[in-house]
Amino acid sequence: MVSADTRSVIDHAKRIYACQLQAALESQHRNRFVAIEPESGDYFLGDTFDEAVKSARAKHPSRLSHTIRIGRRAAFHLGGMVR
Repeated sequence: MVSADTRSVIDHAKRIYACQLQAALESQHRNRFVAIEPESGDYFLGDTFDEAVKSARAKHPSRLSHTIRIGRRAAFHLGGMVR
């Protein structure tokens, strides 16, 4: 279960992405990752999830960020094969 503080960070970051970043990032950075620190509005791109998160933590070590895979519904896909 996600805490109320974490849920707030996620919701705010998703709003920033949808309203301010989505159009520009999806046209130029599809399938990369963006970590959004919602308090400042700063965002950090990375080719991997870890790169984006590390960049966000380097600038804002005591704040939570939310990471999105650009142009995808989820950052990761967990699935199996049907036999």
